[in-house]
Amino acid sequence: MRNLKLILAYDGAEFSGWQVQPDAATVQGTLASAIGRITGEKVLPQGSGRTDAGVHALAQVVTFVTESSVSTENFVKALNDILPASVRVLEAAEAPPEFHARHCARAKTYRYRIYRDAICPPFLARYVWHYPYRLDENAMAHAAGFVIGEHDFTSFAAVDPERGREREPVSNVREILSSSWLRDGEELIYTVRGTGFLHHMVRNLVGTFILVGKGTMQVDDVPRILMAQSRAAAGPTAPATGLCLVSVEY
Repeated sequence: MRNLKLILAYDGAEFSGWQVQPDAATVQGTLASAIGRITGEKVLPQGSGRTDAGVHALAQVVTFVTESSVSTENFVKALNDILPASVRVLEAAEAPPEFHARHCARAKTYRYRIYRDAICPPFLARYVWHYPYRLDENAMAHAAGFVIGEHDFTSFAAVDPERGREREPVSNVREILSSSWLRDGEELIYTVRGTGFLHHMVRNLVGTFILVGKGTMQVDDVPRILMAQSRAAAGPTAPATGLCLVSVEY
């Protein structure tokens, strides 16, 4: 048995998220089908995390176990021949038997892109949230710093139906290592790095920072929202289109 590690990039616009679902196109299901065509095995590749419908990835890490003797180099070529153009295998490598894409992950970085000009170019529309309205970007940058550190992020977490299947109580405490906004031309970009993220957490953070930028909330409301531990205290969920998983650290 071999434990193979893949680095995957994908355009999430065409998929109903990462996790396999009946009667829906997902990245995990599409990849599992492609692997099965090569190896003849029924496998369910495990990703470092579950991206939502419409969310993209530059370097999703995936592991799966196989008895196939196909070389890693040929796996890359064969998978990319079978997979749709919206999914690319960038690398394949042998991993130790104990390595697991999700359980072994130590940190992840996500990026959220907002396009600020009046007209959004059509070739960017799938990858940004077009928001041309007035925002206090300095206030948003200030607010982003308040989530750095270890906090209970219940206020920024959507209900995750998958977590209800776990028998043990699950903590919503996560550690954010960096959180910042940067202007790059017509784009306002939020980059956040943390040890782990809750369901919709990054999108809910962005939605809250937008309210700060609009003046609906104040910068110093962010610590209060964290302490409330209530989803109702925070802002709305930002659209999936602007979010991308950038990297996973082990």
